[in-house]
Amino acid sequence: MTIDERKMPNNTGVIQNIILENRGKLSISGVNDVLSFDDQIVMVDTELGLLTIKGENLRINKLSIDTSEVIVEGEINYLAYSDKEQEKIKSGGIISKIFK
Repeated sequence: MTIDERKMPNNTGVIQNIILENRGKLSISGVNDVLSFDDQIVMVDTELGLLTIKGENLRINKLSIDTSEVIVEGEINYLAYSDKEQEKIKSGGIISKIFK
């Protein structure tokens, strides 16, 4: 395995940067779409999967389609990736339970 192969997970060739500054400003590159957001949770569809950001007083300060970049500001407490397909299955299960 070469050094370049170790840098990129699953050899996708996608480079994504996440920069968290003092738990107050989060810059994310490689963003496809912002799926949902409120002052406590922001869900972002990225090249590497679904990224969930949790905190307090969250707001999207910058959203650029041209550069595929999003900046979230507020008190950031949690960041987690999940698989896109896995998230669709989970949400489908919750919605189907509500409408039974």
